Amino acid sequence: MIRRTLFLLVVTFFLGGCGYSEEEWQAQLDKYARLTTEHKSTQERLAELETELTAARDRVKILEQNLLGAGVDITKLSKDLESRNTELSKAQTSLEEREKALAEYKLRARQLERIRQRFDRLRRKLNALTKLGLAVKIHKNRMLISLPGDVLFSSGRDSLTTEGEAILDKVAGIINADASLRSRQYQVAGHTDSKPYRGTFRDNWGLSLMRARGVLLYLVGPEKGALPPNRWSAAGFGDTDPIADNETPEGRRQNRRCELIVVPSAEEMLDLQKIAK
Repeated sequence: MIRRTLFLLVVTFFLGGCGYSEEEWQAQLDKYARLTTEHKSTQERLAELETELTAARDRVKILEQNLLGAGVDITKLSKDLESRNTELSKAQTSLEEREKALAEYKLRARQLERIRQRFDRLRRKLNALTKLGLAVKIHKNRMLISLPGDVLFSSGRDSLTTEGEAILDKVAGIINADASLRSRQYQVAGHTDSKPYRGTFRDNWGLSLMRARGVLLYLVGPEKGALPPNRWSAAGFGDTDPIADNETPEGRRQNRRCELIVVPSAEEMLDLQKIAK
C-alpha cells in the first residue's frame, strides 16, 4: 500500500507538475519524504519482527520437544500453531500480522514454560521415591508413581505381600512428610497384562480394581499409611493401558503394575485446556 502511494505521487509530479505553486510543490515533496521515511521505518520494524518471530518459534519448538520428551502430550497445541503459521505465510505480509503472530508465539511459549515448571516442581518433590527404585514419570499429562505389581502382590491375588507393604510404608512416609504432597488428590490405578484371568475376581478388570483397592486401603489406613482418605480414590484398568509389549514375559511383567496418579488440580487442568484451544 505504501509503495503504491509513493508511485502515484511520483506519477502525479510528472504528469501534473506544471499546475503546482512552489508551496504546493514543497508540500508534496515533504509528504513524499515523510512517506519514504515511514516506509523505511516499517521495513526496519518488519525485519525486527521477523527476527523476534523466528526466535519465538525456536523457543516454542524447544519447549515442545522438552515436554514431549518428558511425556507431556501437546499434539493439539502443535497442530494449532502449525496451522496458524501456514495461514500467516499465505497471507500478505504486514506489520500487524507479524506483530499478532509474534504475540501469539510468545504467549504459547509462556504457557509451555509454566507447564514445564509445574511438572519439574512436582518431579523434584517426588524425587525421593526414585531413590527407592520406583519410577516417577509423566503419562497422559499426569505425573505418576509406578509400583511393580509382582512385588506388591502374588500371582492372581489382591492381598499385599510383606515386601509390598514395606514399599507402601516408604511411599506414605514421603508424602506425609511434605504438606503440599499430602494435600493433593491421588488415584490408585490397577493394571494387568493381557493374559486372561479366571478366578475370584472374574476377569482382569476385577483383579486390577481389587488390587488398586488393596493399595488404597493400606495407604489411608490409620495404623498403616495414615494418608487422608478424602484425597484418594481407586480405579481398575485391566489390560487396557499397557506400557510394554504383552507378547513377551518382560513386557507382561511391566504391564502388571499399580500406579499412584497425582491428579491435576483445577488450576492445572485449566492451564492445559487453555493451550489446547
